[in-house]
Order: sequence, then C-alpha cells, then structure tokens
Amino acid sequence: MASNADSPPMLKFMRALLADIEAIEYMLNHQWFESGVARIGAEQEMCLVDLNTYKPLPLAVEILALMKDCPWIDTELARFNLEVNLDPQEFSGACFRAMESEIHQRLQHLRHNIAPLNADVILTGILPTIRKHDLERHNLTPRERYNLLIDAMTAQRNGQAFEFRLRGIDELQVRHDTPLLEACNTSFQIHLQVDPASYAQMYNFALALAGPTLALGANSPIVFGRRLWHESRIALFQQALDVRTTHDHLRERSTRVYFGNNWVEHSILDIYREDLARFRTLIARDAEEDVAKKIRSGEAPLLLALRLHNSSIYRWNRPYYGISPNGKPHLRIENRILPAGPTVVDQIANTAFWTGAMIGCQQNYPDIRQKMSWEDARSNFEKSAAFGLDSKFSWFDGKKISARELLLQELIPLARQGLIQREVDPKDIDYYLGIAEERMKRHTNGAIWQLNNYSHLRRYLREDEALVTLTAAMHNRQKQNIPVHEWTASSSEDLPHYRASTLKVEEFMTTDLFTVQKDDLIQLVANLMDWRRIRYLPVEDTKGHLCGLITARLVLRHLSKQTELDQPGAQQVQDIMIAQPVSVHPSMLILDAIKLMRDKKIGCLPVVQNEELVGIITENDFLGITARLIEQMEKG
Repeated sequence: MASNADSPPMLKFMRALLADIEAIEYMLNHQWFESGVARIGAEQEMCLVDLNTYKPLPLAVEILALMKDCPWIDTELARFNLEVNLDPQEFSGACFRAMESEIHQRLQHLRHNIAPLNADVILTGILPTIRKHDLERHNLTPRERYNLLIDAMTAQRNGQAFEFRLRGIDELQVRHDTPLLEACNTSFQIHLQVDPASYAQMYNFALALAGPTLALGANSPIVFGRRLWHESRIALFQQALDVRTTHDHLRERSTRVYFGNNWVEHSILDIYREDLARFRTLIARDAEEDVAKKIRSGEAPLLLALRLHNSSIYRWNRPYYGISPNGKPHLRIENRILPAGPTVVDQIANTAFWTGAMIGCQQNYPDIRQKMSWEDARSNFEKSAAFGLDSKFSWFDGKKISARELLLQELIPLARQGLIQREVDPKDIDYYLGIAEERMKRHTNGAIWQLNNYSHLRRYLREDEALVTLTAAMHNRQKQNIPVHEWTASSSEDLPHYRASTLKVEEFMTTDLFTVQKDDLIQLVANLMDWRRIRYLPVEDTKGHLCGLITARLVLRHLSKQTELDQPGAQQVQDIMIAQPVSVHPSMLILDAIKLMRDKKIGCLPVVQNEELVGIITENDFLGITARLIEQMEKG
C-alpha cells in the first residue's frame, strides 16, 4: 500500500494504523461510544489581507506568536490563512445564536490584535485577489506536517506539474509545481455529533444533501480573475491535490479529495477501511500511543495514527473520531462542503439548514438509499459546484427539480421540522432559515453576487482594479454582517484609493493576446491592427516563443513606401519586424516597467517567462490608472 513500506518508520506507522482500526471496531462492538447526545461545532477559515491592497498578507505565523494566549486560533496551509476553532454547542435551544456570537467575539479579538499591521480578515471561499505567485513554496506555513504532506504529494506526481483546468463564463488552465493551489480555498466546516448506531444512516443523508447544501451556500466563483464555477473551490481543491498521473489503460483511481464511492452500509468502519485500502499513507510519524494498553484499561485511545491518515484524505463529508470532556469517545460527521462567508450570519444560516435537514431526513426517511441512487447524489453535488442555484437535480423517486424549487418547497421546510425536533429556539429557526428562504426568493447567494458585480466592474475597470474593488466591497459589507441577499451593488466608491504602485507586471498585463508569425503577410497585420484597434502585435513561433514585434508605425512606414515606389517590396512579417524587442518578466514591478518604457522610448513591452510569451503591456494600459488617480485627487 505504501510505496516505501520496507522502511521501519512506515512499517511502525502502518502497524499503529491497523491497531487503531481494531480499536474502533472493539469500541463499537462493546458500545463505548457516547450516544443520545447531539452537539454541533465549527471551524472558521479565513484569508488575511493587507488593507492597502486587499491582497493576501502572509503574516499568519507572526500573528499566532502575537496571540499565543488564544488556543482557539491556528494556522492553515498557507501563511496568509488562519483558522478559528469554535467550542462545541449542545444541538438545541440557542445553539446557533451562541455560535454566531462566539465567531463575532473571536473575530473582533483577532481584528483588534492585527489592526496595527494594517491587516484584516475576509471570509470567502476563494479570495478574488489571490495571485499565482502567492502560492509559491515560500508561503507554505513552516510546520513539519505541511512540509511532509506537500513533499509526499509532489513526489507522487513523478516530476509532473499539478494542473488546474476549469471552464465557466471564462476558462482557466494553469500549471503549478506544488499542490499549494489548494491554499486558495477557505471553508466553514461544520461538525455534527451522531450516535454510532445511526452513523451509516446519517452519513448517507449527508451525501444526499451535499448538492442542495452547496447550491445554497456557493461563494467561490472567481479564480485568478476568471469567472468559473459557482463553487470553484470544489474543483480547485480536487485538482490541486490530485496525485494521479495519466496512463494508457483505463484503471480507475480515486483522488484524495473526493465525494466517496458508494453509500455507507454498516458503520464508520466502512469509511476508514475503504480509505486505508484506496490511499497510500503519505506521512509516517510515531503515534506514541499504546492503544492496546489503553483499551485494556478501559481508557479511550486518541487513535493518533488513524487521525493523521484521515487528515490527508479529503472527503467532502469526513468521518471524525473524538473524545468528549467526560472521557467517552464520540463520532462526528465533518461537513467540508461549505465555503467561508459571505458573512458570519450567512454561515450560521447554512449551518442551521444543514443540521436541521439532517435531523429532518432522519425523521422522515429511514433509508435514503430507497429514495435515490448514490450516483444521483454525486451528480447533484457536481452540478451544484458548477451551477449553484441554477442547477437542476435528480431527486427522490427520479424527480427532476431545480435547486431553488427543491430548497424552497421541500428542504428548508424539512430543516425547520428537524430544528423543531431538536428544540431549537423558534425565533432562531425563523431568523436563520428565513435568511435561506430569502436567498431562494431573490435568487442570490455569495457566488451570484460576486459574478454579477465583477462583470459590472470589468466594464470600466481593468482586471486587477476590478478584483480589488470587488474584494473591498465584500469586506465592507461583511463587517456589517448584512446577509448577502441584502447586499447592495459594488462600485468604485468601495475603493477610495486604488494603489497600483506595488503591482507586478503579471497582475496588470493583457493575456488575451493577438499575435502573428514571421511568415504571415504584412497585409494581414495591417488588417488585424485595424479590426482590433491595436498598435502592437507580438511575433511568436509555433511553440509560443517570442521572436519579434510589429508596431503600427512599422506597418505604416512599409505601406507608405509601397505607395511611393509602387512595387511589392517586403511582404512578410519577418521583413519589417523588430527582431529582438525589449521584454520583461511577469514578476517585474509596474513602476519599473513604466520607467523602462520611458527610458527606452517604447510604447509596448511583451512579457516573457521561460522564453514563452505570456502577456503584453502598452502605454495605453496605463491610461486607466492615470484617470483613476486624477479622480482620486479631485475627490481628495
């Protein structure tokens, strides 16, 4: 199973892992697990941003040192992410109100501590302003576990780059040398404690509800300036950690981020055993626990090896083993489907819906497998990731129904029934489920708001400024804790001062390029420049390497000579092009690029990385920034 199983550390870890599986089985058979108690909890992930630029701020390690007296805050994979852990709540009464209040208190405490750094946090599935260079290895949080995990996954790719490909309104294809693309993602992870006897039943409910729940809360539509899926986080997470490589045969292999492969038949053991059988152990560390001794003494073991292995497999509904304050072990389902944001109150509304619907299903459907197929549950999940509230689902007894209709007419009432059964405060039921209902009636969620507003901003702002303005607008509304269905449209007023001086060329360049090749006709170049109203055309070869530049002035000079001499003369691009144009690297600062253009008295800079043409910037691109600065000066 493990590629280096002959090494003593791996052998020792595998023995500990198998011992943990045996311990779970023993505790299940002898009814050690806590039952008759339902608790909910959550983990709040977030993005750190610089309030000058609204770009990722890699100061998580320094902030943790600053807040070392706060055990509830922790790091995540990247230096610009943080996680806040919430205390478990009894699933009844004012549990949701208490959860919301706790998040606000901890965020307020965090914001107070990071304010001197001119930093704040934003709750969103994918931060719109995150850039590919933010995901380099130097931004990996310096913890042994993260380094081991990244190294192990990279090694399994056998030297091949990690790739992300997705199409929505726009299309994105990007390669990266590490799995750190995953660090784009932040989520709001909900924990629900369930009885061991009903674990399989409840887990299957979680699978069935995955699609509708994701449609309700989608909030991750923009990656690197591209409008992709409503919840692009799902595809990004799966592809970023996909260690599979292509082969000639059709052998099936599962990615470590996955929905599952079927309904659960008996217990949580089905899941643990399948994951152990399917996935290689990536990290081998000494568990430092005598599980057998603890079992003999009647003490619940920590199951360190199993928990470590489980943490490297990313089911969207993850099985979870824990120990309650009374010393009894318990079982939870961790819902990893939902993104962070758009606001705290929206997250709690999502939590109320999912937990209530889980209990509502238990009341009404003894076996969900009799109502729908597992294949339909997975298909619904994938549809909702792509289309959110615009999805059409295959539901019970083969019925086809839109996401909005299903949520509004069936599932939100089912969630209400479940929350009533759990004796949740009626006012809280009305308030939080009312937010979910209003989203359906107004056909909006975080993803739809972002897509609509970004498309509007792009009509008059360049990509980077539109992304920063959108992020600032989200931040402004988020701090007011206004549910997303009440958010007003974003505008340039959300970003009084746009700071372009720290931009890199790759954040500013045009990537939708029109190019020609050396053997193309000059007449074609003239027409392209006229049709597209452009003054510069890079010349590239068949491999995408820059080999020249054509300017409108060169074409005009050529055409005027033809008229004067009344003879064909030069015919091809290579006859008149600038053979060795000045070019820049994507990492150059915009201010340095402007200085270079001024010093060289040129109006265009092709952008080249590893000899490949990746973009272009021209003097015309700076006019928008100039106009914006003049507007700011007038307002100031």
